[in-house]
Amino acid sequence: MQVKKPKKTGHAWSVLKDYARATAKYPWFFFGVLLGIATTVGTSIAAPLFLKHFIDLVTTIGVDQQYLHAMLLTLGLYTLSVAGNWLGIRIQMWTVTQLEARVERDLFTRAFSYLVGHGHDFFINNFAGTLTRRVSRYAHAYQQIFNSVMEGMIPTFLFTSGVIVVLFTQSIYLGIGLLLWTIFFVLLMYLLTIWRYKYKLARAAQDSRLTGVLSDTVGNHSAVTLFAAEASESKHFASVVYDWYQATIRSWNSDVLVYAIQGFLTRFAQVVLLLVGFYLWWRGSITVGSLVLIQIYAISLIDQIGSVSGNLRQLFDALSEAHEMIEVMEEPHAIQDIQGASELAVPEGAISFNDAGFAFTDKSEVLSNFNLDIKPGQRIALVGPSGAGKTTITKLLLRLHDVTSGSITIDGTDIKTVTQQSLRRAIAFVPQESTLFHRSLKENIAYGKPDASDEEIIAAAKKAHCHEFISKLAEGYDTHVGERGVKLSGGERQRVAIARAILKNAPILVLDEATSALDSESESLIQDALKTLMEGKTVIVIAHRLSTIMKMDRIIVIEDGRIAADGTHDDLLKQEGGLYHKLWSIQAGSFLTDDPVT
Repeated sequence: MQVKKPKKTGHAWSVLKDYARATAKYPWFFFGVLLGIATTVGTSIAAPLFLKHFIDLVTTIGVDQQYLHAMLLTLGLYTLSVAGNWLGIRIQMWTVTQLEARVERDLFTRAFSYLVGHGHDFFINNFAGTLTRRVSRYAHAYQQIFNSVMEGMIPTFLFTSGVIVVLFTQSIYLGIGLLLWTIFFVLLMYLLTIWRYKYKLARAAQDSRLTGVLSDTVGNHSAVTLFAAEASESKHFASVVYDWYQATIRSWNSDVLVYAIQGFLTRFAQVVLLLVGFYLWWRGSITVGSLVLIQIYAISLIDQIGSVSGNLRQLFDALSEAHEMIEVMEEPHAIQDIQGASELAVPEGAISFNDAGFAFTDKSEVLSNFNLDIKPGQRIALVGPSGAGKTTITKLLLRLHDVTSGSITIDGTDIKTVTQQSLRRAIAFVPQESTLFHRSLKENIAYGKPDASDEEIIAAAKKAHCHEFISKLAEGYDTHVGERGVKLSGGERQRVAIARAILKNAPILVLDEATSALDSESESLIQDALKTLMEGKTVIVIAHRLSTIMKMDRIIVIEDGRIAADGTHDDLLKQEGGLYHKLWSIQAGSFLTDDPVT
């Protein structure tokens, strides 16, 4: 069913909620992270207190045998605190790595599964390179966000809160002063980070655009070379790089300003704490141990609070990168199974288009009140001028698009009421230009039947007449064919695609100019294979070369989205002045020696 595309949110909360749900699947690892953080922060606060007590004992009592036990006990507690800190860090590190690896694995899988569920139009309207980059950044951004929050902000908040409480016990003025400064610093850093977030979003968008243009150009390198367009493509890419450069400079300049303000405030606070601590000691309000305690806390606190800006920057950088994929995942699939959709059963293979209508949202109507009945096992051909609607008919049958009115049924079952997976398993489709995965020939042939045996794969390859050229390859069926099958010729790719359809052995077969990429010798070889493939199946063939469909059971002439004529080859030739007769007359001189599909 068609689903209205929602407005894109793209806000940080969408990402955080999504990641929170993913994290909730592993509560014990998350609890381990919290335990490690609590242990690390608690011992970081406790250790300086024991050190302060030890210094006070030494400076006020001196080396006194009477108090040696108290000194050793204090050192022992300090040692335990240090050891506990080491243990807390180890617990935190181990649980964080276990949690992040599992969640990133889940995010990769979920993002990929949702992405490939999008419809045909979605992938036409988006760069492949941009989409792959979005999936990768979405999964990897989790680590940055989790680290900045759980290993940066939360420990800093806990440590700062503990230090402020302790300093309140030493001096109320120190406690209040540090509390007010911390609130001011964190609020200012937050506001500055929000201010520069727009620059991070702009840079992320330009980065995706850069990746998409680069991927598009590399993927079409042969066209660039053949049209001698290297200079113009370089100029175009340079303009895209310049836009990326401008966005990057604005983003990085905002970082420079924020870091300058952060550095000034933290150093100012460190100097003030030292001066105030010295003043309080000089007046006798605090001991030497307290003075040392203040400085230890001050150094640690300034380092941690100073990292808040970096954590916020890392957080919002990751949010800006992840939100692009969240937008893709928040966009509903254009074609969806209805609730309770059943599995399609095809006992016979009858196909009916019942008052079917279809229109692209931005174009005029392609089909209107289209009716076509195909009997079980019948072989029909769709012919007509380009743009008449032939390919649209097959895409509607495969539910790459949904009809906007009417219905399509297979053996009386509306295809909208069954799962897309079961529908497409029942149809073997061989397109005009078959593309292959950068995998072995064996995997490509078996794509429609992954559990096929080697014997079945070879048998299908022989029927499609591709066993001969495969056997000559150094690695045979284990040969990798390159991205989109570029290591094979067009005819070889098409024969592999036909072998794939033979192996799938679906009850319905759709051929969209399936032999157009073959030379005369290859096409002659494939005709017998297609004849065997068609036996016992309902077949729809789209063809421009009329010689290849002369002996089909029916030839349907499509013109302007409607059926202009319907009959056998001989019947249609009798209709002088008809479209089929005109097309035949135009082509007659060039294909009289061609062998038809029989």
